[in-house]
Amino acid sequence: MRVEECTVIAHEVMGSGYRRLELEAPGVAGGAQPGQFVHLRVPGIECTALRRPFSIFNADGGRIELLYKEVGRGTAAMAAVEHGSAVNIIGPLGHGFPEKCSGVPLLAGGGFGVAPLFFLARRLKNSGLSPVLFAGGRTKTDLLALDRFAELGVETFCATNDGSAGVKGLVTDPLDDMLSKFKSEGIKFEIFACGPDPMLKAVAMRATGTRSPGWISMDRHMVCGVGACYACIQKTVRGNSRCCIEGPVFAAQDLVWE
Repeated sequence: MRVEECTVIAHEVMGSGYRRLELEAPGVAGGAQPGQFVHLRVPGIECTALRRPFSIFNADGGRIELLYKEVGRGTAAMAAVEHGSAVNIIGPLGHGFPEKCSGVPLLAGGGFGVAPLFFLARRLKNSGLSPVLFAGGRTKTDLLALDRFAELGVETFCATNDGSAGVKGLVTDPLDDMLSKFKSEGIKFEIFACGPDPMLKAVAMRATGTRSPGWISMDRHMVCGVGACYACIQKTVRGNSRCCIEGPVFAAQDLVWE
């Protein structure tokens, strides 16, 4: 973990309120693992404002990329950050995904939950594995970075609530089809997921129900990012765990759902 003053290399609109921010951050990028996050001080708001946590979408060549959606005062201020500006971050933080897999890696992402999954997919591809992506959203504009996954050669299945892209329904629908196929053919797999809680619970239940390894990235309000404030508690079989330290990635069988 380190504090780093970064330079904005690129900042672009991705549609439907989503943006991609690319930073020159050699210190953080060099030690980043898929599933980890950074804590960013948002320029343009008072210095007493809290930092914002963002999953690392990619880290390569001394640079990191972040995906975010403009939803409040902090992210609205982020949207005004220009090329060449300075941004202060702390990272890499948290416990990420394992990068070794004993079967076919099945990646399930909802909305900008695909952010850490792209970084993971690239690392898995580099190790000789062939991850499969299941991307879900309310509408097609919530399906992010599919072109980047395509560039990696990742097979992708999509689902949208309104049927505007992929199958009409939930991301677990195409996932269930794949799980059924794998079960009938005796193919081993591991599941890696990030997204909203209802989706994560459903995916985690599928991992535990098939007795297959599952790795779930939980989205909690990580105020301090370093385990001091206990604002990002997640219930686990070992008791309350801090998502910023023990997580945000947990083994599916360790999670306790409400």
